[in-house]
Amino acid sequence: MTISGRPTSVNGVVNGNEAINDIPYGTTEIVLVRHGETTWNSIGRIQGALESPLNDVGRKQAVAIAERLANELKPTAIYSSDLKRAKDTADMIAKKCYCPKVIVVPELKERHVGSLQGLYWKEGEEKEPEAYRAFFSTQDDLEIPGGGESFNQLQERSMDAIEKIASMHKGERVIVVSHGGVLRAIYLYITKAAVAGKLLNASVNVLHFSNGDWDIKSWSDVSHLKGVGFLERGFNGDSINA
Repeated sequence: MTISGRPTSVNGVVNGNEAINDIPYGTTEIVLVRHGETTWNSIGRIQGALESPLNDVGRKQAVAIAERLANELKPTAIYSSDLKRAKDTADMIAKKCYCPKVIVVPELKERHVGSLQGLYWKEGEEKEPEAYRAFFSTQDDLEIPGGGESFNQLQERSMDAIEKIASMHKGERVIVVSHGGVLRAIYLYITKAAVAGKLLNASVNVLHFSNGDWDIKSWSDVSHLKGVGFLERGFNGDSINA
């Protein structure tokens, strides 16, 4: 993965005012964000690596998360998947946080789920049974028919991307906007848990990286969405309610 356009550090400043930097020495703080709600999220249609725009609720969620993060420690940089739903969310955050640009990292995009893409979840098992079984399989090296990725492939590229970002920002805070499948892969890698649970749109998930080790400081925080609302079913690749 190649990342260009790394900005000069401006850590320790919130909206032009000095702030106390409480990130431990040598530690990178990554605020991992799932994009706002999309049209396809709201109707139960499978996105994968296809495009689906933020809907009205998703845009309001993006504003809410941007306002929250603008009142916290200013990020040195903001990174995003190259899919529009993530990039649009990241752009709103960047504007509120006075970051000059969003750095696009294609490796942060959602999992390609093969022939399931574009179908509704309720019809996936009937129309594409082999791909459907592969998606929910516990066999992590099983690729999804129709050009899809295995879970191992998704996890490897997701972890590679955030570890490279973390290595460039020691002692700094950065924001990374990505997708439910990517967040699930990262969570399972770090925790070694069997399941990840719900991964909600526009949620805040805070990670620390230091000396090659990851620590989850908070997960699936949607307290900033109280006045906006969110899909409570979220993303859940561990069940048929994804």
